[in-house]
Amino acid sequence: MRRLLTRSATGICAAGLGLAIAYAWAPGRGAVELSVCALAAGAVVVLAAARAAQEAFPAARTSALAVALKRRRAPAAQRPSGLVTTERLVFLAGATAFDLHQGLRPVLRTIAAQRLADNRGLRLDGGGPQVEAALGEVLWELVRPDRAAPESRFGPGLRPRELRLAIERLESIR
Repeated sequence: MRRLLTRSATGICAAGLGLAIAYAWAPGRGAVELSVCALAAGAVVVLAAARAAQEAFPAARTSALAVALKRRRAPAAQRPSGLVTTERLVFLAGATAFDLHQGLRPVLRTIAAQRLADNRGLRLDGGGPQVEAALGEVLWELVRPDRAAPESRFGPGLRPRELRLAIERLESIR
């Protein structure tokens, strides 16, 4: 702080010296020279105040935003990226009908088709009463091949109870 005050005083003295030299060189314009000196001294004071504030509140080495993002990233980095993606799809499917149809439905179709083929020798797109019976009403309604896109993109998504029933049914295909 002492160094800052010394530099500030030196700057103001330099402005005053400049005023004296300018007045001695051309003594008729004292008001203009005084204004320029006051402007220079004011600039020195503003710079000193800015420097004092910078010293009083030093910048953090890392921003609070960077620290928060790093904390947020750490747990997700430990989980498989596919799991994070699937969680996001399930969350969004509960929000809107469009996200259910375009996001979660293809994943459910892929899983259902694989489980039907592996465990029962059935084709999902083949349809038929056997496939419908194996999948159950809720899951079949989600994954059937002729399911139309929702009329309202922002309509309600899948209720948690229906999602639970669909997943339980997927897991029960043996």
